[in-house]
Amino acid sequence: MHFKHTVTSEDELRSLLGTPSKTAANKTIYHLDIHCKEFISKAPILFISTADTAGHCDTSPRGDDAGFVHIIDDHTLIIPERPGNKRIDSLRNILSNPHIGILFVIPGLEETLRINGTAKVIRDADILEKMTSHGKTPLLGIAVQVEECYIHCAKALKRSKLWQPDTWAEKSALPYPPKILADHINMPDVDSETVRVALEESYSKRLY
Repeated sequence: MHFKHTVTSEDELRSLLGTPSKTAANKTIYHLDIHCKEFISKAPILFISTADTAGHCDTSPRGDDAGFVHIIDDHTLIIPERPGNKRIDSLRNILSNPHIGILFVIPGLEETLRINGTAKVIRDADILEKMTSHGKTPLLGIAVQVEECYIHCAKALKRSKLWQPDTWAEKSALPYPPKILADHINMPDVDSETVRVALEESYSKRLY
C-alpha cells in the first residue's frame, strides 16, 4: 500500500505530537502496589497482547467474575486459562516470545490499568486450584512477571462513549457474528444457522 507521507522517526513524531507532561512521564511504577491490586481485583475483563518471534501479533480478551486474576506477590500475577476455541494463539506466542502487555478494564470506569512484563504458561496445581470456578480448575495459567504498571488516561473511552448506553446502536443494527463466521469459514456445510447453534451450545455448556 502506497502512502504519500509516512512518519519514520521519533524526532518527527515529537515534532508533531510534543513531549509528555511530567506527570505522564513519571506515572509508571514497577510493581503491583495497593492501587494496582485493587484495580485488578475489580476488573472482570482484561486484554492481553502477545507476539511470536517473527513479530506476528495477537490481542485476546480474558474475562470472568471480578477477582478472577490471582495475585501471588508484588511482582507476579496469574491469569487462569479458561476453555476457548483451542487455537491457543496467545499461549503459542508466549512459548516463543515471553513479552506481554495487559489492559485491565472495569465497567463504568474510563481509566484503564496497563501492565507490561514477561509471561510463562504454568501447570502448578496448587496455584491453579485457587482459581477454580463453577467446579472447574483451569488446566493452565498465564504467569506474568510484572515489569511496568500505569494508569492509562480516559480519553479514548470518553471519545468512544463506551459506558453510555444511550449512544449504543440498536441490537438489530449490530453486526451478526454467526453470519460473519460462516462467511469467513467458507465451507459448504457451514451456514449462519449452523454457527449460531454451535455458538449457543458452546456458550451455555463450555464456559468452564
